[in-house]
Amino acid sequence: MAYSSSARDFVALSDLHPNLARPNVIGVVIGKTDVRGFPDRKNIGSERYTFSFTIRDSPAYFINVNSWGREEYVRSLSESFRVGDCVTIENPLVQSKEAEREEKFNPVTPSCYKLLLSENHSVVKTSSRYEMDTKLLSLLHLPVKDPQDYYSLGDIIANGQNLDGRILNVLAAVMSVGEPKYFTTSDKRKGQRCEVKLFDETEMSFPIVCWDNESIQLAQSWIPRETVIFASDVRINFDKFRNCMTATVISKTIITTNPETAEANVLFSFIKESVPSGALYDKMEELSKDSINLDTIVDIYTVEQLKEKALQNDGKLEPVYGITYSYISALDIDDNASKIIRNRCSTCRFIVNEMSNTCAFCSDVSPYSKSTFASFDILISLTDHTGTLYSCYLSDCVAEETLGCTVHEFLALAEDKKTALKWQLLLERSKIYFKVTPSPSWRTGLKVNVLSCKLADPVEASCILLGQEIGNKRLHY
Repeated sequence: MAYSSSARDFVALSDLHPNLARPNVIGVVIGKTDVRGFPDRKNIGSERYTFSFTIRDSPAYFINVNSWGREEYVRSLSESFRVGDCVTIENPLVQSKEAEREEKFNPVTPSCYKLLLSENHSVVKTSSRYEMDTKLLSLLHLPVKDPQDYYSLGDIIANGQNLDGRILNVLAAVMSVGEPKYFTTSDKRKGQRCEVKLFDETEMSFPIVCWDNESIQLAQSWIPRETVIFASDVRINFDKFRNCMTATVISKTIITTNPETAEANVLFSFIKESVPSGALYDKMEELSKDSINLDTIVDIYTVEQLKEKALQNDGKLEPVYGITYSYISALDIDDNASKIIRNRCSTCRFIVNEMSNTCAFCSDVSPYSKSTFASFDILISLTDHTGTLYSCYLSDCVAEETLGCTVHEFLALAEDKKTALKWQLLLERSKIYFKVTPSPSWRTGLKVNVLSCKLADPVEASCILLGQEIGNKRLHY
């Protein structure tokens, strides 16, 4: 839009005040909410509709705009532009804002005012990005908060439930974008949901959830493993069902796509250097049974010794490999098959995205290998005379060897046969090879991968346990 020749007609957002008559403003839309309806107090039985958006005309200044009115007017206006469009607003009402009350639900702005749109007096015109002034277009890549004021994903996970309910900023790259899911609530209201997986140098998979149509449409434009976002004022919650921390886009949130900041550039470099090669093949190595030679693992631990060893790495996330002679004290394979069987990528064996059924790590490595296969992904508990290790991973090929059957053979078993299989292993002394990595994101603080699990030779186990008992007694003297 070639507006420079008549730029004098537009008032800068920083110059707005309530006594200004019939101002015209211009800006780029950096945030927007969905249309909502409310009971009209003046006309009982009818509804008024509203939506809000945020426009910016300079690096330092942006302001919230509210529209109220009939459903037809409000929906038509909302559908006429999206985040990233340029809008000119003629004759809005400039009104002082009640910061404490309004900024609880709206983006925090540097302006003391807000703009109100009237169906009878205000006019909003839009233009495409191709018609926009380059100065306005560049504002789309400037975060609205201090670019250094954010939590890394690792920080969020490390703080855990201490951050539950907090509003904060996140800088992260996009790992995968899920398909929008549509639903109808019990009171007949329609809703939608879309989950995006984020990553950074500290964490490879962190969910952020979008519940409104505007943020979902924005998310669909993000390119996995190429897009970085700065999300200001997202809500952090602890998801009890999934036992993990999550972020949620709320009405206060403003998301800056591919921000032009030094911090974002560091993350861009990390994406280019790590994701296509290092991170992918690290995952492939972690999940590949053949990559670990069990003969090289000789250290034997009790559960108590293992916990101490893994947590004594001075904060380093270095794995500990070893052997433990323990009982499997929890093995829920006869409950619900969907809880213990997941789909894996045929190329790298990584668990695929449940919503899109695509692999987040190697979808761009080989366009010819798109298939998936069903695999065990079981959480077990290991117990000996010193304690219990909860939520240990028994998965993929290792699980098949331990159970003595493939996934398809397991699914064909009757329920009583599954229970019998469970009791062949439960509370029996086993020789277990493991890999343990300190992981703040995991409930126990330790991520335990079982590399091999077989019933132990009774004589061998007795000798080992006797040696451990003698060793423990010597420690006490």
